[in-house]
Amino acid sequence: MIIVTGYTGQLGYDVTNELENRGFKNIVSLGSKDLDITDRQAVIEKITTLKPSVIFHNAAYTKVDLAEEDYEKCYSVNVLGTENIVEAAKLVDAKIIYISTDYVFDGKKEGFYDIKDKPNPLNVYGKTKYLGEIIVKKYPKHFIVRTSWVFGKNGPNFITTMLNLSEIKNELNIVNDQIGSPTYSVDLAKLLVEISMTEKYGIYHATNDGYCSWDEFAEYIFKINAKNVEINKVKTSEYIAKAIRPLNSKLNKQSLIDNDFEGLPSWKDAVKRYSLELKKEMRK
Repeated sequence: MIIVTGYTGQLGYDVTNELENRGFKNIVSLGSKDLDITDRQAVIEKITTLKPSVIFHNAAYTKVDLAEEDYEKCYSVNVLGTENIVEAAKLVDAKIIYISTDYVFDGKKEGFYDIKDKPNPLNVYGKTKYLGEIIVKKYPKHFIVRTSWVFGKNGPNFITTMLNLSEIKNELNIVNDQIGSPTYSVDLAKLLVEISMTEKYGIYHATNDGYCSWDEFAEYIFKINAKNVEINKVKTSEYIAKAIRPLNSKLNKQSLIDNDFEGLPSWKDAVKRYSLELKKEMRK
């Protein structure tokens, strides 16, 4: 038995698809309407009844700017909800794959962030995800996978936002001094399933290969989708947002190599494949 939380999100959706494609039969995928992870008793009852061997914990409060004003809700989901999942996992001896984020770092380091670098999150979302990590780490059978700039079919993301804006605007202001790696949820899901089938517990950094700034990301999206949009490059300091973002989100993926896991394809390759999927959907 395998449980996938956060099924209605991009990654939970693709993890479920990947498990089904590999022939796994006993999969229970749960959205927030199926299970409120902040309800301790409900979580314990559900997990002790199903007795999973693996829990993919994708469920999270991910609205980065809204979290600044709604700390209580963000904390409840990302910290208390995770604590409930871990407590229930202990009772059935299940492995946990916990999805974390580049936002646990402050972005002030030059070069790549290693799994041993000390987190120092700048915003509420990053702080609560790091607190979730601390809880998960206390349980021996854990995998913590930090990723960044996720896009996928089942939900809004930077690519769909850019494409939607390209229909109504011919000029956009986009930040050019935040650097990270766009990550396709389809590619990440494959890796997560691979990791879950082992006992190589610990922390991993997993993104598509390569990195770029948000304006470079947007330029590539418009290029391969034949959209004519002028991009005005702006500094983070000029862009009004409630949550502070790290300027450097480059993650060192050496832990994947050290444990014989295959890295993900380049982010440009991933954007191409995802754009084709979007076009197929539009033709239906």
